[in-house]
Amino acid sequence: MTSEERLEQLREEGRSRGAVSGRGVDVAGGPIPIKPGYYGEPVVRPPVWTWEISTYFFIGGCGGMAAVIGAAALAFGQPDVTRAAMWIAFVAAILSPILLILDLGRPLLFLNMLRVFKYKSPMSVGSWIVSLFGMSAAAGAILVELWQRQIFGGVLGAVVEVLAILSVIGAAFWGMGLATYTGVLISCTTIPAWFLHRVHLPIHFGTAALGSAAGLLELLGFRIAPLYALSLGAAALETILWLVLESRKHGAADRALHDGQTGLMIRASEFLTGPLALMLRLAGGIPAAAISFLLGALLSRFGWIEAGRVSGRDPEAVFAAQR
Repeated sequence: MTSEERLEQLREEGRSRGAVSGRGVDVAGGPIPIKPGYYGEPVVRPPVWTWEISTYFFIGGCGGMAAVIGAAALAFGQPDVTRAAMWIAFVAAILSPILLILDLGRPLLFLNMLRVFKYKSPMSVGSWIVSLFGMSAAAGAILVELWQRQIFGGVLGAVVEVLAILSVIGAAFWGMGLATYTGVLISCTTIPAWFLHRVHLPIHFGTAALGSAAGLLELLGFRIAPLYALSLGAAALETILWLVLESRKHGAADRALHDGQTGLMIRASEFLTGPLALMLRLAGGIPAAAISFLLGALLSRFGWIEAGRVSGRDPEAVFAAQR
């Protein structure tokens, strides 16, 4: 049966029963042109994000997981690591809203997103996470600095210590959300390359953020066993996620992740954060491994955003994803 005959059969079945059965027509290799699209327009609207959002994904994730590491270091008696990690989180908390506002165009648009809270909207939840993380990270960095320098004594010093600990814990809590919600955000869309990997993306973004934060602290001179273990584990998990991504292909639906320039970007980023960083670390090249992981994590954010843009403009991919 030809495609046209099958379409006629489906139309007749729809008219008589009000519904159709079966899988329909496979659009892969069909007559739908990739460019300029379906009737001259893409079937779904591709993302219009530019470099600001990709950079925000990287910086926000790194800062969020830095706060998590800072809280863990505080619990295990590493105050110097906590102080450095909180300053990394503080810088990320400053840069993240700036990057978001640059993308939106006007500060008022960002403030409008905070007028309401929609727990079913990843965008709304993310806006609140960024804001709450920023307040916690800023307070945590300043209070930890005051606490460790013992500027205040007596009752006031004790109050500063308590507030510093609470701020670090708060920054760590919101930091975990900041590092992973971006993966959820792009997964909750109709973009095939993102939606089909909705389980993989939050794990990948969180792991890349954790490895980036640990690697940055190592580059700042903190060569301690826990940071090495975190970096090693992140590189190992990234290697596994890369193998999963390569083994679970969806044909035309997610070909943007495997073909062309975007496929090259994704593979290069996974190689830098996974196998290369892992081999360099096992060989004793900690600085090189940390730099490799950071570069790969940054490239990964740009690669996934660009893959979503290519996938959204591909009507064949959109229709194939519905199967």
